[in-house]
Formats: sequence, structure tokens, C-alpha cells
Amino acid sequence: GAGSAAPDYRSILSISDATARAQALNEHLSTRSYVQGYSLSQADVDVFRQLSAPPTDPRLFHVARWFRHIEAVLGGPCDKGGPCGLQASKGRCVQPQWSPPAGTEPCKLRLYNSLTRNKDVFIPQDGKKVTWYCCGPTVYDASHMGHARSYISFDILRRVLKDYFQFDVFYCMNITDIDDKIIRRARQNHLFEQYREKRPQATQLLEDVRAALKPFSVKLKETADPNKKQMLERIQRAVELAAEPLEKAVQCRVAGEEVDRCAEVLLEEAKDLLSDWLDSTFGSGVTDNSIFSKLPKFWEGEFHRDMAALNVSVPAVSVSGSVRPPPPIPFLFSSYVSNGSVYFDTVKFASSEKHSYGKLVPEAVGDQKALQEGEGDLSVTADRLSEKRSPNDFALWKASKPGEPSWPCPWGKGRPGWHIECSAMASSLLGASMDIHGGGFDLRFPHHDNELAQSEAYFENDCWVRYFLHTGHLTIAGCKMSKSLKNFITIKDALKKHSARQLRLAFLMHSWKDTLDYSSNTMESALQYEKFMNEFFLNVKDVLRSPVDAAGQFEKWDEEEAELSRHFYEKKTAVHEALCDNIDTRTVLEEMRALVSQCNLYMAARKAARRTPNRALLEQVALYLTRMLKIFGAIEEESSLGFPVGGPGRSLNLEATVMPYLQVLSEFREGVRKIAREKKVPEVLQLSDSLRDDVLPELGVRFEDHEGLPTVVKLVDRDTLLKEREEKKRVEEEKRKKKEEAARRKQEQEAAKLTRMKVPPSEMFLSESDKYSKFDENGLPTHDTEGKELSKGQAKKLKKLYEAQEKLHKEYLQMVQNGSFP
Repeated sequence: GAGSAAPDYRSILSISDATARAQALNEHLSTRSYVQGYSLSQADVDVFRQLSAPPTDPRLFHVARWFRHIEAVLGGPCDKGGPCGLQASKGRCVQPQWSPPAGTEPCKLRLYNSLTRNKDVFIPQDGKKVTWYCCGPTVYDASHMGHARSYISFDILRRVLKDYFQFDVFYCMNITDIDDKIIRRARQNHLFEQYREKRPQATQLLEDVRAALKPFSVKLKETADPNKKQMLERIQRAVELAAEPLEKAVQCRVAGEEVDRCAEVLLEEAKDLLSDWLDSTFGSGVTDNSIFSKLPKFWEGEFHRDMAALNVSVPAVSVSGSVRPPPPIPFLFSSYVSNGSVYFDTVKFASSEKHSYGKLVPEAVGDQKALQEGEGDLSVTADRLSEKRSPNDFALWKASKPGEPSWPCPWGKGRPGWHIECSAMASSLLGASMDIHGGGFDLRFPHHDNELAQSEAYFENDCWVRYFLHTGHLTIAGCKMSKSLKNFITIKDALKKHSARQLRLAFLMHSWKDTLDYSSNTMESALQYEKFMNEFFLNVKDVLRSPVDAAGQFEKWDEEEAELSRHFYEKKTAVHEALCDNIDTRTVLEEMRALVSQCNLYMAARKAARRTPNRALLEQVALYLTRMLKIFGAIEEESSLGFPVGGPGRSLNLEATVMPYLQVLSEFREGVRKIAREKKVPEVLQLSDSLRDDVLPELGVRFEDHEGLPTVVKLVDRDTLLKEREEKKRVEEEKRKKKEEAARRKQEQEAAKLTRMKVPPSEMFLSESDKYSKFDENGLPTHDTEGKELSKGQAKKLKKLYEAQEKLHKEYLQMVQNGSFP
């Protein structure tokens, strides 16, 4: 034992027979305590050296344990003559050496980077801090679903980076409120309102519309884009159709009220046509600069309201170009002045060893159509284009023409170019290099390529943006959506049909970088997903509300719970891997759906076995799914589990307040139903069903009755319940109609059969004189209409029909005889 004298192994080692020697050693060691407090001696080590491994004979149990103990103390078996580590032990038992698990390589976040067109590992430049700039809208009209596509998608990415991956995201966005489109639209609106206020006479209006149609027709003829051409043709037809009634009214000298009505219709239909004509005719005379700020200010406010309605997070910083128009002075070393404007020299920039032009879409460099769209409608006139050294050059500062807003600068009055606004605003906030720059797919060239060029020229680097993210296009039922083509759905109109959550779910079910088709099928998929998840949350809430004592909270697991738990952790791993893979929300939602399906199967099995599901496990799953949907912005913060009830801010108070009363009502109703069934009082049962089907849905409450089980109480959105009720009525009505139709067809078939049964077989062919000309004594045809005798095959076929009718007619006669004839 501990502290005993060193053992003497000499007598044991002197035994020549190996087996006998081992047995003696085993017997000797059985009398000693060598596991705790065993003091090693040199004799122990000497004997240990002579053994290469512990004995395999189970009878030599003590030798084997002694060997492993000394091996652990010395750190491993000692080679003969080598160091044994005895001094390190200092005669005390010590812990064996520990080795960390091999583990697995952690999953790394990768983002699709437009600069490489690959999924690159995301590495911020400054630890967990992420600097992000996003191109905001050009505010000259209502925000549409194309805007929603970009800003909901970026909001999802931003939330995932911040709330899931725990990055410190500094998110900035600009509002473009100085732009050719804004200037032109502001002038057009201003001039058209002036024109309307003058209330032109019908003859003057018709004359002006004809004048406006002339340049419009030229524009239509020169338009090559088929979609734009189709749009212009629609406008032309609508104007011509609206002009006809007014022309007739003027010619016929009808009453003034009818002329005014026709004039108002034409004025509305010809608004775009007249606005364009008025601008080209009188636009240069507009001198009131306030109109150029009034229009974007209004639509900027509408944009922010739309984003709030979509539950899009507010940027950390939102900046506008008109607050402090950015001068292009810092960019002059790669630019030149021409006729009061300043242009960026793309050739000079591209010739530098440090730089390259067109990083994002090099194949588009030289695309004049794209370049001119990037410069704006007011900047592609012949005189403007002639100012450039190269067609690829773009404006940093535009000399203002009459009818355009302006600010003073060293080259004369002007305004900033579109591309320079973003570069200046982003750089002023994020410096020489940012982690992420985001925007719509159609902004890659020339806008973002020009931003990169001018910014990297200024900072003399090639890394102004580390990761460029571009959201995919949005189509409407497969067709391209465009403001200029007047083929767009506003966000406000979209929200009249579907909730913000449903729109967000539709986007989550698609990759953020791919084209998304906004259609009835897309939204139906989102609605079904929302309903599927909501039903799960409601069922879990019902399980959690079921009464349980303190001991019952600690539920033991069976194999079903263990299997569900394994599935739960597998799905969490799959979700994490999908988020690391370019934030693949589509796969995430499918994995979440699969997890819910597994939970539903588990709850159904428990219900069938009349057993209560494991509350804690289901709550863990529901809370995890709630957290993920919160991260995606599909659940407002007020909800602790599942989708909120009653709208933002009301969920917790409403559910916590009314549920106890609804539970009492449910239990009282169940008691009344039980008595009504026992006493056979159907009127009470009907009232109970009416409460469930007609009264409670109007209040947003659903009672679900299950045979042999307590009624399930759920708080559901009132409109959803009313739609469910209408759908149930529609299905029941369809079933009723199908049943009536089947009964009618059966009745008609029976009536037709009865009619056939009444005909004697001798008369069945006599009416077919268009087929046969002669018959035998039984009424069977013998000759056709041409007098030719029927073939044996034809006669045989007719004979079979005759015999079948004979049998049918006998049945009829029997029915008459028996009195069973209807």
C-alpha cells in the first residue's frame, strides 16, 4: 500500500516458466493497492520494462491493471535502457496525458462577390465590424416592387450578418435627389399643372394634343426596343381614342358639360404625351429651383413610409445628394474640363498600372446604350456627347442648362453627376475602403463600375470595395418590370393584396442574387408556408398551455423524443451550413419546413396514443424557429413564440389577456356539449357548432374539436379565419353540387334505361328506316337502304343487340307484373 516498502520481485523473476512467472506476479499484485497512492519504485520500473504489453489472459487481471497504471504514470511504455520518467512522478499517482478532440473545420461564411463572380470567404477588414454602403432609390415616383426586391433582400442579409453571425454592421444608404430623371419629371409635372390650371378650350386642347403627337410619332418610329415600342403604341392608341369623343362633341356643338367631361378624359389620357411636349417646348424657361426639391422630397417621404410598412430596418445613416452637392475637385487628376462640365478620363485611368476600368462588367465597356442610360436623358444630346474625349468618359460635374438646378463651382454653375454622388457620400462616411457595397443587378454597369473608377483614382488604391453584392431582377408574371415601361406594381398596391410578412417570405424562398418572379404562384407558395408555420406555432402554444404540475415539467424521454432531438440538431446544422453558403435562405426555409413536418408527425403520433407530447422539446424547436424568423425580419420583436397576434405591439398583451377566458369558455362549451349528447338535445349542439363556426371566427378565435381530446384554442388573424370559413363553405357547396349532379345523372340514366326497357325487341329497329329497308317477321333488319342483303357479320351483330333488348324488355314486363314498376 501507500508508503509501504519497495516490493521484492527477485523471487518472482527467478521463475523460469513464463506462465508460472506471470501467475505469481498476478497473485503478488492482488495483495497490493496500486490504483491510488501507489508509490512507484525502481523495481516496479524494471519489471515493467520486461513487458511489451499487458497480458491478454483475463485471469491475469491484476497484472494488466498494474501495467496500465505504471504506463499512465510514466507517460507511455519505456524502451529498454531509455528514460522512464520515474523522477517526474515523484512517487505520486498523476492524471494521464490529455489530447484535445480532432474536431471538424468550422463552416465559413461565403458571399457571392460580383467582383470575382464567385462565392468568396467573407473577411471584414476590421475584426467583427462591417462597413456597408447601399445605393438607395432615385426618388421621382412611387416605390415599386423592384425597390422592394432590393431593399428587403439587403435587409435580410444585413439582419443575418448582425443577428446570426454577430457582426457589428454599419449600414449606410443614399437617396438620389439630384438626377436627370428628377429634373425632367419635376419640370413636366410643373408645366402640366400650369397647363391644367389654365383650363384650355376644347379646340385648343385638341390642337395641342395634335402638336404633341407629331414628335411622339417620330419617337415611336425610331424606337427599336419592342417592349418600349409596345408601351408607346398603347399611349398613342389611348390618346387617339380619347380625342374622338371630344372632336365629335365640338363638331356637333353639344352641351358644355359634355364637352368638359370629354376634355377632362382626354387631358388625363394625354398627360404623359402633353407633359413631354410641354417640357421640350417650355422647359428651358423654368426658373423656380424649388420645384426640383419639392418632387424628390415628397417621394423620399413616401419611400421611407413604404420601407417601414415592409419592416425594413432603418439605415444607420441615410444621406441625400442635394444636402451638400459633392464637387469633383478631388478627382481632377484623372479628369478634364470641357465647356463648363468635368468628365472622368477613362482612357487615362485604364492606362495606369494600378487600375483597370470595368471591374464588374468588363464585357460591357463600350456599350453606348448602357453608357447613355447611365449619363441620363438630359446628358446625351449631341452637344453634350461632343464634349467628351472618349465615348466611355462620364460626367463628374455637369454644367447646368436653362431650366435645370445649379450650384456655383470654379467652372461655372452646375450640378453633380449621378456616379459622383454615391462615391462622395460613401467615401465621406466609410473612407478609402469599405467591406460591402450593394445595389440592384442593373446598376453594375456603368454606375458601379464608374463609382469604382473615380473612387480608386482618388484614393490611389484598387480596393475601394471588397465585396460587391447585387440583388437579382424582379419580373412580374415572367415579364420584365420597368418604371420607364409603366409596367410596375407599387409597394402600396402590393401591400393591399399581401402582408409585409408574406412578401418577405416570398423573397426568402428565393436566392437574393437571382431573378424573382412576382406572380400569383410565387405568392401562393409564400401564403402556404406562412400558414404551415403558423399552425405549428399554434399547436405548440396549445401544448404549452395544457395544465401540468411541477413534477410533470420534468418529462422523461422515450425513443421518439430522442429521435426528434437528433433531427432537430441535424436541421440546425443544415441551416447554419446554408446560411454560410451565400446566406441561402431558400434552403433554410426548406430545412425549417422539414423540421416542422417531423414535429407534426411526432405530435400526431402522441395524439393517436392519447399521450401528451414533450413540452420542453417542442418549445425548444418553436423558439429556435421563432428566432430564425425574427432574424429574417418575418416576425416582429414583440412576439416571444411564433407569429404575433393582432398586429405589432399587441401580441403579448392580447394573447396573455384573452387566453385564460377563452380556455374557460372552451371547457364550459365542452361540458355543455357532453350533456347535450347524453340528453340528446340537438338544438344545443347546433348552437355550440354555430359558436365555433360563425361567432368566434369574427373575433379571430378558432376552436378545433377532436374526438376524445380537449378542444384546441387558437388565436388567429380574423381575416385569415374568415377566408378559411369562406373556403370551407365553397368546398361544401362544390360537394353539394357534385352530389346533386351525380344524383341527376343517375336519375337520367335510370330514366333512359327504363325508356329502352319499354321497347319490345321486335320494334327496336323499325324506326331506323335511314339504315334498313327490309325486316323479317321478328323485326330484325335483312337489307340496307339500297336494298342489298346484310352480310352475315352485320346480321350477327344485330342479332346480339336484339337478344340483349329481349332480355331487357322481359325484365320490364316482370317489373310490371310484380307491381315494382316506378
